[in-house]
Amino acid sequence: MFKDWGFLISEMLFLIILAALLGLLVGWIIWGRRKVVDRSGEVNALQGKLKECEAARAAAKQDIDRLNSELSARDHAALAAGGAAAAVAADSDGQVDYDGDGVIEGADEGTRPETLSAARDGQPDDLKMIKGVGPKLEIMCNELGFYHFDQIANWTADEVAWVDANLEGFKGRVSRDNWVEQAKVLAAGGTTEFADRVKGGGVYE
Repeated sequence: MFKDWGFLISEMLFLIILAALLGLLVGWIIWGRRKVVDRSGEVNALQGKLKECEAARAAAKQDIDRLNSELSARDHAALAAGGAAAAVAADSDGQVDYDGDGVIEGADEGTRPETLSAARDGQPDDLKMIKGVGPKLEIMCNELGFYHFDQIANWTADEVAWVDANLEGFKGRVSRDNWVEQAKVLAAGGTTEFADRVKGGGVYE
């Protein structure tokens, strides 16, 4: 009898172990393998959005380049118009009535602007950033008491006439090259195409 019990117990242990092994095998089959997710659709969608962004960026760059070109053309037109509007009459001897009062007054044309004995804080502005002011004219302006953009930007028509009449060897340059309008931009912290070229070097070197 005890032999039969021993046999039954052995059979039960064998079946239990077999069931456990089968359970482990089934569990491994179901949970042990990672499911591969197909994300090709998401990748394609992201690539499509990237292409759209690149196209939008290219279009925006074209718009910026176009606007810069238009702005540059308008700057040139404004400077040319300013120079034409500032044209003054000359007599038969070449003397010019800069202030337009009908009287040729030489160095006494117009009204002398307010001047400085030296640059503020010893730091003059680079007047060569104004188109029409080269190294020699910058020195002449400093000698006349003009060191800063805001000085030139605030000149009245009569004061422009005085400076035009007193730039020996360069008379009429203030009106012809429209210094005042350029100086207003530079004094306000802005820039012009010509000023950018000067900053880049090579204009007066």
